[in-house]
Formats: sequence, structure tokens, C-alpha cells
Amino acid sequence: MTEEIKKGKEHPLSIVINDAVKIFTDLGFEVAVGPELEDIWHNFFALNFPKDHPALDMQDTFYIKGQEGKVLRTHTSNVQIRYMEKFSKEGKEPPFAIIVPGKVFRNEATDAGHEMQFYQLEGLMVGDDISVANMKWVLLEFFKKILGKNVEIRVRPSFFPFVEPGFEVDIKHNGKWMELVGAGMVHPNVLENCGIDSRKYQGFAFGLGLDRIAMIKLSIPDIRLFYQGDLRLNQF
Repeated sequence: MTEEIKKGKEHPLSIVINDAVKIFTDLGFEVAVGPELEDIWHNFFALNFPKDHPALDMQDTFYIKGQEGKVLRTHTSNVQIRYMEKFSKEGKEPPFAIIVPGKVFRNEATDAGHEMQFYQLEGLMVGDDISVANMKWVLLEFFKKILGKNVEIRVRPSFFPFVEPGFEVDIKHNGKWMELVGAGMVHPNVLENCGIDSRKYQGFAFGLGLDRIAMIKLSIPDIRLFYQGDLRLNQF
């Protein structure tokens, strides 16, 4: 008698990552990838971070011992820089639209809503007639598809060195607003650093936390559960 082999199940984060990638590729975005071990040019300075920005401090960023100028990437924005550098060096002209799903690292205290490692999805669209309205439409379409058509979002002014103007995007969950996205129009300095003419082209960029989306979508109360290896979590 042949013993039945039970099929395994995907990790909740894998489910949400795959769903998110499918939604954005259906909207015309291309998937890009890049290194988790990064130099400070691509992780910070090309993204218009000043040299005295607190994100560069050792209490916020993991620096690699014995490898000067190397860090564990603090966001997937490093890949947008690498993509645009390669794009312009090949003599290509926008438009283009990419997403970058991947793991990022922050030297911070952990609690139910924060981890030292988590998954982020970066989005970038550049062309000759891109506006905040385009950005808001893309994000609203994404949240409708991944969290349901009745999802409520709000867009608030904020500041990030790599965008101008900058925004934070919240969704309403259990009657409370939760911040899920940092976004904005790509700063002209970032485009110029990558060899793209900021007088001719504009774009928007966003970074959203996939772990928090998984927590909302699958009713998981603590982000740390994703990384504890408990197979009971693989029930979805």
C-alpha cells in the first residue's frame, strides 16, 4: 500500500508576495532584482540622502565588518538606481515601469509591528507625462485587488530625500488608519544621478511593506511570527 504524500503549503509571505507581483505585472510593471549587500552610493547617496542623514548611522543601518562602505540594504530602492543606471548606459529612453520585491534590513527594536528584516516592494514608473494622479491610481488599484474593492486609502504629505513631493499612504483597518506606503514623485537629483534627463522625464516611486499587508490580509497579529519557523503558520 502506497503511503499518501501530503502536499506542503506556501508560507504566508510567499502567498502575498506572489499575489502582489501578479497584480503589478498585470498592470504592466516589469520585475527587477538586485543585491541585498549594497554599497552606500546605491543605498543612500544616489537616492539624494545627505551625508549627515540619520539613516546612515550605525544604530539604524547594518554595516558589514571588514567591507568598508558595504551595508545590508535598508530598502529595495537601491535596485531602482541600478536599473536606471543600466537603462541609461544602454542608450534607452523612458518610459519604463518596474517593481522590486525583496528582503530589507533595519537595525531597530522588534515588536509586534516591527522586525529587523522584512519584505518590501518598490515600485517605479518614469515617463514624459507622469503625475501624482497616476501614482494614486496605481496604488488604489493594487490595494483593491489585494485587500478588496471596498478598501479605503488616504494620501498624506510627508518627506523622503528621494522624492519631491513626498507622501505616505494609509489604509483603514479595523477602524484605524495604518501607514503602509512611502511614495512620491522621483526627485530630479535621483534621475540625474542615473543619467536620465529630469527636465524631460518625471516619475513616481513607492515602497510598501509586504509583511504588514500579509498581517492584514491573513489576520496575523505579530510580524515576528513570519520568521520563527512555526509550521502552524502555513495554514492558508
